[in-house]
Amino acid sequence: MHNGQAPEFIETIVVGGGQAGLASGYQLSRQQLPFVILDASARIGDAWRNRWDSLRLFSPAGFDGLAGLPFPGRSDAFPTKDAMADYLAGYAAHFNLPVRSGVRVDRLWRAGDRFRLSAGRQQFEADNVIVAMANYQQPRTPAFASRLAPHIRQLHSSQYRNPGQLHEGDVLVVGAGNSGAEIAVEVVGSHRTWLSGREPGAVPFRLDSRPARLLLTRLILGGLFHHVLTVDTPIGRRARATGLNRATPLIRVKAGELRAAGVGRLGRTVGVRNGLPLLDDGRTLEVANVIWCTGYEPGFAWIDLPVFGDHEPLHERGVVPSQPGLYFVGLHFEYALSSSMIQGVSRDAQRVVRTIASLRAAGQRHGRDVRQHGGEGVHFEGAEQRVGTQARV
Repeated sequence: MHNGQAPEFIETIVVGGGQAGLASGYQLSRQQLPFVILDASARIGDAWRNRWDSLRLFSPAGFDGLAGLPFPGRSDAFPTKDAMADYLAGYAAHFNLPVRSGVRVDRLWRAGDRFRLSAGRQQFEADNVIVAMANYQQPRTPAFASRLAPHIRQLHSSQYRNPGQLHEGDVLVVGAGNSGAEIAVEVVGSHRTWLSGREPGAVPFRLDSRPARLLLTRLILGGLFHHVLTVDTPIGRRARATGLNRATPLIRVKAGELRAAGVGRLGRTVGVRNGLPLLDDGRTLEVANVIWCTGYEPGFAWIDLPVFGDHEPLHERGVVPSQPGLYFVGLHFEYALSSSMIQGVSRDAQRVVRTIASLRAAGQRHGRDVRQHGGEGVHFEGAEQRVGTQARV
């Protein structure tokens, strides 16, 4: 109970209204299962709208649609982040998905045989919860960032929008992955710019080249990432084990383009000396701005359940055996390298929802405490949570 009000019961609650949540909602609606999607953002698609202004997707539109609704326009075009946001909003409207925006879930726990969720003053109960979000939610900066001189303008990549936010003077971009490389190339047009970090390698072709449009992108995204690099293949399991904490190779901006644009390359930024960034070669750098492209933490502290290993939830292709009724969609390499990409999230959502539907049907067939709740869904007990012989991930 909360403020004297009984929690609202909804059979399945999806937490997160991004592509993973909407993909899960589409599959739930196809199975005619009662559900709601709770999303912290004010509008569907805001997670994309609130990225830097010039961001475009790394995959062409032909790979950017969710199940049931292709992405509009040319299949070989690279959508802007605002086009992606609008597509997601249109997707929810097209399928009439029940999304409640502006509802931030701040705790998930188990109360008896159900899950309980709180979102500020609101409380919910559910038989099933799908956590529909990626492993990277909370911006991460190194602890020593707080020791930089106060005159240095600091932004995390999640806060960066355009060069107009920066002070006059040099810029240090920390983190040489895709976000760092793209932001550095943009900023160097108006500021002397340094890019700090290990070189992550690069995809060995240009995404907008004719060979890539005709064949290579399809082979890489549709073949290698989606069907070969999975937890069912030895090469996929090796890639997953080594890749969870490794930067993705550069996709659009290559090392040669960084040099041609005038971006200076440096080693790692390892600390602060006299208020200035300290490099791994012992030098300090006199800059007016630092942009931290240092990634994200998982952001699952609100889940008050014993379901986590060292780096991620313990699951079997999104199903959590230790907590029957708890599922994840959108995790990095949940099943394949494509799992956290738009092209892969629909497949993972389909499997999770089929598990929910089959367990529900099994409970009803065996007459295991099937009860109506205000005309809104059913609850059953006793159906065991099993996932056959799926690979542990």
